[in-house]
Amino acid sequence: MKLRLWQVDAFTQKVFAGNPAGVVPLDAWPDAALMQAIAAENNLAETAFFVRTAPGAYDLRWFTPNSEVDLCGHATLASADVIFRYIEPDLHAVRFQTRSGELRVTRGEDGRNAMALPSATSASFTPPQGFPAALAKALGAPGPQAFHYAEKGGAGTATLIGVWASPEAVLALKPGTDLQALLLSVKAGSLIATAPGGAAPYDFVSRFFAPYFGVPEDPVTGSAHTALTPFWAARLGKKTLLARQASSRGGDILCTDDGAQVILQGSCATYLTGEIEV
Repeated sequence: MKLRLWQVDAFTQKVFAGNPAGVVPLDAWPDAALMQAIAAENNLAETAFFVRTAPGAYDLRWFTPNSEVDLCGHATLASADVIFRYIEPDLHAVRFQTRSGELRVTRGEDGRNAMALPSATSASFTPPQGFPAALAKALGAPGPQAFHYAEKGGAGTATLIGVWASPEAVLALKPGTDLQALLLSVKAGSLIATAPGGAAPYDFVSRFFAPYFGVPEDPVTGSAHTALTPFWAARLGKKTLLARQASSRGGDILCTDDGAQVILQGSCATYLTGEIEV
């Protein structure tokens, strides 16, 4: 069986930046084991698979190298970009049915498409005794000033949010192999490290570590911003914020707090177009 494959860098205007995602259009759903094997072979943070159900409407699923996930922002944006560019070029908007409900991506005139995702709330979290010191050791740098907890991790886990004082403190983090076990001790599968933006134009910065899902560090994470957007909007007193995910590849996301949803805007760059045989 031959399948088309695109590799798209999301949340960037140029290749070799942003977050790469595999995108595989399908005529019908194969066995989940095949999709998992393709995602593992691609060895990208996420590979998206979609099946067209009507004009401008698709069912969409996402796989990391080791598991299917409930929500992935950058692979959704990449999927929409492939549809807009190569599959249904006359579309203004595309609707995806997913594990997280219907997601809608609207074509932007400036090349920056807008994606609506369900908002994720977070609450202050008091870690158990000894955890902050152990986390600082696992990160190879001073730990956060505050902790919050977002019930958005999937697979029975949540996301731990650590708040640092400066972008420089977030950039200094060097997580080790013991981070996964430490996060699981507080029922978290991932860690969002975030701080105020510091120098203009950014309102906040972040990094995202998800070792439980086979992603030691994700370059740019749309789903993390479903929690970060309302978190920083409330603290900074503004609805629209420019975010920088400060991984080695890096990426920019224009975020809007829209109540039950967040609107994430970003560009995409096609790196690879090809065909796989399975």
